[in-house]
Amino acid sequence: MSTELVKELRQLTGAGIMDCKRALEEAGGNVSKATEILRTQGLAKAEKKMGREAGQGLIHSYIHAGGRIGAMIELNCETDFVARTDDFRSLAHDLAMQAAAVPPRFLTADELSDEARAAGIEEFGDEKRFLETAVFMSQPFIKEPRRSIDDVVRDAISKVGENIIVRRVARFEVGEATNAQQEEQGK
Repeated sequence: MSTELVKELRQLTGAGIMDCKRALEEAGGNVSKATEILRTQGLAKAEKKMGREAGQGLIHSYIHAGGRIGAMIELNCETDFVARTDDFRSLAHDLAMQAAAVPPRFLTADELSDEARAAGIEEFGDEKRFLETAVFMSQPFIKEPRRSIDDVVRDAISKVGENIIVRRVARFEVGEATNAQQEEQGK
């Protein structure tokens, strides 16, 4: 494989030189196929790392619409070294921007009670639509709608080589009633 192709694939994926070379050989020099091969390999590596402790990280905020909408996210990783990298900070920024753009009700589908799931399915018409709207990790990523937030985080895990966990997400909008205020008004 040519050095230029290997370099291009490395810039696209962040994978190691030898991994890029092997993927290009397997893909017959096709960069898009090689990218998919590396992504699949990265997801397998990410699965292995997902159980590891992630006690470092950062809290990132994003303010939008002239200061009327804001979001904060706590994103954790295994080491403070990774937390300081541009890739990790960029991921935190993108996830906070996602939370500002599409208000999540839940972080993961695991935290849904049977009642909340049933009410969401009734409200949105089907489970898939409910999860894609109300559950942060299931939402389509605003920059690449074909991929979920979970997919984006898994890709980041394979790229940085550490487990990454979205611990908390909060969204604020000027004039928006809190859950307690909404419950009080419902009485």
